[in-house]
Order: sequence, then structure tokens, then C-alpha cells
Amino acid sequence: VLTAALAAFGSRLLWQDNQVLVWMTIILNVGTGVGMIVANARQLRSMDEMQQRITLNAMGIALGAGLVGGITLSLLESSELIAFEGDISRLIIVIGLTYGIAIRAGHRYYR
Repeated sequence: VLTAALAAFGSRLLWQDNQVLVWMTIILNVGTGVGMIVANARQLRSMDEMQQRITLNAMGIALGAGLVGGITLSLLESSELIAFEGDISRLIIVIGLTYGIAIRAGHRYYR
């Protein structure tokens, strides 16, 4: 979150029109994202089979919600049916909430 905020707001608040710093913060954000993916894969491998199943199901549900929600939000925005801008932060919130709910539901199901 910190690297994304730095990349998004740094050029507006901290440095004005410095393209080198903008590129550096974006590359830092991508590198952090790749590190997060690698750490997530390691964590999945360290789980037992039931935890893996719950987590992978939750990830699949969150991915589906993200795709359906993102496409729907894009269509609503391009059709001018919503009054607000459909930005990525709203989609990230939907994905995060969906993942959290799916994890809890999976743990309850396999109790």
C-alpha cells in the first residue's frame, strides 16, 4: 500500500513533474507486488491441504468477484449510469472483502 501511495501521490505532493522519480516509484511498486506474489506462493506451500483448499477457493471467489465487479463497474461508468468515478481502489476493496468473507466461510464449512 505504501509503495502504491508513493507512486500515486508522490508526483503530485512530493516532487513536481520529475519523471525519473515517477518511474522509480512505479518500478518499486511493481517489484513489491512481485515480492508479494512470491511470498503468497511460499505461504500456500507451507499450509496443510485443508488450509490450501480454503485459501485457493477464497482466492478463486475473490478473483471472480474482481473480474465481474470490475467489468460491471467499467460498463456502468462508460454508460454513465453511475455518478461517481469507478476507480481501482473500489475494486481492491471489493476483492479484499470478498476474500476475507470467503476465508471465514471456508473455515466454518470445514469445521
